Amino acid sequence: MASIKNLKKDINYILGDVIEECYTWEMFNPKADKKESEAIINDAIDAFDSLIEMVNSKKVENKKEHFKNVQNSLLVAASGLVERINKL
Repeated sequence: MASIKNLKKDINYILGDVIEECYTWEMFNPKADKKESEAIINDAIDAFDSLIEMVNSKKVENKKEHFKNVQNSLLVAASGLVERINKL
């Protein structure tokens, strides 16, 4: 585990890229229904909030294991969101 600071940056960059991709899709498809892309954006924001809350949690017994779980949760959330973007 590199550092908590880098983990927070990864969460911000990865989920920020997901949101940016949704906005790009909306820009290139102005006549398409935007409900699904807005739902993806909302889910990305919810994932961001929950992951940052997990990172900032002070009641952790095994920090190394906890941060690995946070990192794995980030990968699962991001891959699920990217799959939904690809279906747009």
